[in-house]
Amino acid sequence: MNTATPPHARLQQALASVEAGAAWWPALVETAARLPADADQNRALAVFETLRPLRADPEVLAAACLHQWPALRAALPDPVLAQAPRLKRLLEGLVAAGQVDDLHQHRPGQGSAEGLRRLLLALVRDLRAVLVLLAVQLVRLRDAAALPEDERRALAELARDIHAPLANRLGIWQLKWELEDLAFRWLQPETYQRIARLLDEKRGDRERFIDDAMARIRGALAEAGVRNADVAGRPKHIYSIFRKMQRKGVPFSELYDIRAVRVLVDDIPSCYAVLGVVHQLWPSIPSEFDDYIAHPKGNDYRSLHTAVIGPGGRTLEVQIRTHQMHEHAELGVAAHWRYKEGGGADASFERKVAWMRQLLEARDDRDETLVQGFSTELVEDRVYAITPRGEVVDLPRGATVLDFAYAVHTEVGHRCRGAKVNGRIVPLDHQPATGDQVEILTGKTAEPRRDWLLASNGFLATGRARDKVRAWFHRIDRARNLHAGKDLLEKELRRMALTQADLAPVLAKFKLESIEDLHLALALGDLGPSQVTRCLHDHAQAEKEPAEPAPLTRRSAPPPPNAPFTVEGVGNLLSQIARCCQPVPGDPIVGYLTRGRGVSIHRAGCPALQRLEARNPERLLPVEWGRGSRGSYDVDIQVHAFDRKWLLKDLTNTIAQQGVNILGLQSRVDDDKGLAELRLAVRVADFGQLSDLLGRLSAVPGVREAHRLG
Repeated sequence: MNTATPPHARLQQALASVEAGAAWWPALVETAARLPADADQNRALAVFETLRPLRADPEVLAAACLHQWPALRAALPDPVLAQAPRLKRLLEGLVAAGQVDDLHQHRPGQGSAEGLRRLLLALVRDLRAVLVLLAVQLVRLRDAAALPEDERRALAELARDIHAPLANRLGIWQLKWELEDLAFRWLQPETYQRIARLLDEKRGDRERFIDDAMARIRGALAEAGVRNADVAGRPKHIYSIFRKMQRKGVPFSELYDIRAVRVLVDDIPSCYAVLGVVHQLWPSIPSEFDDYIAHPKGNDYRSLHTAVIGPGGRTLEVQIRTHQMHEHAELGVAAHWRYKEGGGADASFERKVAWMRQLLEARDDRDETLVQGFSTELVEDRVYAITPRGEVVDLPRGATVLDFAYAVHTEVGHRCRGAKVNGRIVPLDHQPATGDQVEILTGKTAEPRRDWLLASNGFLATGRARDKVRAWFHRIDRARNLHAGKDLLEKELRRMALTQADLAPVLAKFKLESIEDLHLALALGDLGPSQVTRCLHDHAQAEKEPAEPAPLTRRSAPPPPNAPFTVEGVGNLLSQIARCCQPVPGDPIVGYLTRGRGVSIHRAGCPALQRLEARNPERLLPVEWGRGSRGSYDVDIQVHAFDRKWLLKDLTNTIAQQGVNILGLQSRVDDDKGLAELRLAVRVADFGQLSDLLGRLSAVPGVREAHRLG
């Protein structure tokens, strides 16, 4: 492109030269042509020219121009972006990524920036936005000499910590080296200049040496009959020289790859043929030979590396590979970040990097579904929340603020009493989203609650946090654990109206030797109270299974397919739930034949049923729940709580969140004691929903007890 052309005209020409089939592209080009030149436009042109060699698609190029040139974004008609949802998503990702810059600038100390890199990839909904961010940062670094010292240093630190490592992981060699060199230049100017002077002192000799070496290799390859070999000199970047000096612990004079030549051939046999020719020309340095073709690196990087003592006794590194291997190494497929950074990342992060590399590999005829998949198909399974100090905490999706507290530090979790998300107080089971700032409110002493371990309460979603809570309770003495477990069991049996139940089936099912073992299991969170009551109900229901009928027993007519109950010996008989105890599916039940109202279904052990049985024992009928029944059932619940403002609102919201209907409500308050007693009639689907509801109600602040009436 003609550099004498004014920058605004050059950008117009660049946009017009892009072959884009999108319906909105002509409107973008036309709008850009109408606008006057300004500094933003010059920066947009620089970013455009940085992205073009990377084969960035038209949407990425358009997003770069719109992001760097606000006047173009403002002048673009609204219907244009409405026609380009993926372009709009790219722009939203670029704006959201600004949060990472702010966090990096205000973070305390010089800790690891890995969390910020992961947060960046989580915030951009379309991962192609990362290409734009890298190009923008590179352009800013190129112009950093005109900035004040503190701004220039902050910009270089951002590139060193965030952008250069991302470019390295994505294998974008063209951007990675320049980002590293410029960041190194502004952060360690003295060291940079010292290495640059060492290179500058020998620059002329190096160039003549490399030209002479390339000529000799070309001639020798032609004599050996190696066809289509491309020979080129490879510049060594200052930052990579500095890193190699540090890594190997050697001075500049002992680096053998300051002068380097690369040979590209058509196939693997030709690679080894070139190696033989090079070793015939000059003696090799055995310790500096690596065969990454026969033994590729873990990232599938393949090449032959050898160092020789070339003309004049000066060392020369020669890399030999096929054209395909070279493209694989240079355009992003064989990134060396696992080796150079000394570690990996979580599966979600690596999956995103793999998708980005796949996009970079694609040619101009790239599959449209690949680009679309970057925007829609990659589902983030991690959440990156932020502490008030700007540190990023990595959590699995579905984790709560209490999980966040334990991820920050075990002691923070133990002392957690509440949380704020983006300045708003939230309950401990609140699930933060990526980018949320979470502040944990702590008490003076470590007092984790046992109900945090109950899955039905939803306080903890990660096994790591639950293990920390269990470990805390394990440290408590046995007597306290036994007492706590006994209280938990009695409370659960009382609220489910099972105080007279035999616990032997529970001990057998969970392989416990005694009631004390059961109490300990409950106290330490190894067993949940709801598991105990579920086991009791399942056992009672199993005992009600009818035995094989005798041959002469009169068989009942089959019940209707959706009948809620089956009454032995009688078919098509009117039945109804007893109002006194209101059994729900899973409860052991008994039928009582009334006069004129069919069979009344009571829960086994119901006091009213016991009085009826004493008067007319012959009216009792064995009944069982219908296997196909999925109806709803009315249950009375009693709640005892400390009277406070918004208590009723919190209770009804909790019930609504469980999908339970409220049929009636009665309440009374003891003003002298400050206690409230509420009786609620609700409609539940089954025993499991009732158990979960009671657990949720018990966790409402101020609630002393929530149990079932019967």
